[in-house]
Amino acid sequence: MSRADVVNLLYIVAFTLFIVGLRMLRGPRTAVRGNQVAAVGMAIAVGATLAQEGVGDWLLIVLGVAIGTAVGIPAARSVKMTAMPQMVALFNGVGGGAVALIAVVEFRTQTDMPLDGLIPILFAAIIGSISFWGSNIAFLKLQEVWKGGLATPKAVNAGLLLAAVTLATIIAAGSESELLFWLILLSAGALGVLAVTPIGGADMPVVISTLNAFTGLSAAAAGVALDNTALIVAGMLVGASGSILTKQMADAMNRSIANVFFAGVGSSGAAALTAPGGGGTVRSTSAADVAIQLSYARLVVVVPGYGMAVAQAQRAVAELAAELEKRNVEVLYAIHPVAGRMPGHMNVLLAEADVPYDKLKEMDEINGEFARTDVALVIGANDVTNPAARNVPDSPIYGMPILDVDKSQSVIVLKRSMSSGFAGIDNPLFYDPKTAMLFGDAKASVSDILAEVQAL
Repeated sequence: MSRADVVNLLYIVAFTLFIVGLRMLRGPRTAVRGNQVAAVGMAIAVGATLAQEGVGDWLLIVLGVAIGTAVGIPAARSVKMTAMPQMVALFNGVGGGAVALIAVVEFRTQTDMPLDGLIPILFAAIIGSISFWGSNIAFLKLQEVWKGGLATPKAVNAGLLLAAVTLATIIAAGSESELLFWLILLSAGALGVLAVTPIGGADMPVVISTLNAFTGLSAAAAGVALDNTALIVAGMLVGASGSILTKQMADAMNRSIANVFFAGVGSSGAAALTAPGGGGTVRSTSAADVAIQLSYARLVVVVPGYGMAVAQAQRAVAELAAELEKRNVEVLYAIHPVAGRMPGHMNVLLAEADVPYDKLKEMDEINGEFARTDVALVIGANDVTNPAARNVPDSPIYGMPILDVDKSQSVIVLKRSMSSGFAGIDNPLFYDPKTAMLFGDAKASVSDILAEVQAL
């Protein structure tokens, strides 16, 4: 068996582990092991690549791996769960940027590149550059370093895309101008910035998922140009899974992907700060009153949101649920597809607190239960419970399916203040006569409620 045969065999083992690991990511119980399996696959793929003949300068490779390890491991271990979306955006951007750099190196060093290698390189350059710059803007917006939006006419974005494709066509037709290649990267990068800048609110998880798919597709294209089987398979897995997730999330918001990126929906602006139908009298409550309501309820539905993530209240919530279940109270959790700042954010937090997975109910499954719900306990979930999505046509979230918490017998909302959610609009639910507000840090509030329940 030749060295090439061994390398190809190792690649087959590697992408088999990728597929198995990806499958295991479907549920919180197997997700950790799935990550480990996929990591082993990646280690094998890296080893197989290094085993090829003429791989390059080993010193630079070892230095690059060392730097990446020194930065990546401490960052991943120390990041707070509330900042995980930002880290996902950054890591995704690094992937896109790496692909764009590979495209640059290949274009500059390869002479008389055949068309079947040149076209994937051009594709990787465009998509990788869009993903890199778009992901960095997503990071800045999630980190709230970049606030507001920079709305640009659709014609500008369309013109940038047309420019990048036109320049790529000229190069594919025979031009070897390096300047044209750099202009491709510039046009694509500007498109990534301008396309993501105006987007905010509940649309951000869709943006992250889309850019993740872009990175995967660009990596697959680079794999075609480099004739690297593992890179092709890994890129296509990321691209396909990211595309499917993006479509599912867009459907959950009742909007098309094009609408998210080009219609300006979800942008944060001054006009969106107060939704029609908002305003009115807010009824405040105490931990003792909430404890009484919960203890004598038959069904309590917990609606987690970003506020729970910020306060790291998931374990306190799980302890409260366990105490209520001792009193024969049924407790379920309502999970909206875009709750939090990234896909699956709430599922990850609750799994971390050992909440049984069968108690996590997706929106379509739980909405039919709110009519018989005695108390809906909303913990920092603003936009995904906002009735304006149903009945206020000029609301930025109009048409987005929401959790029907307003159909419950009573609603308790845990919030630090009356500030708006990520979409930047008021929530009429807070002024509903059946709603009571418990102000304060979510973890402290839940702990106080738990103490009152135990004292009953």
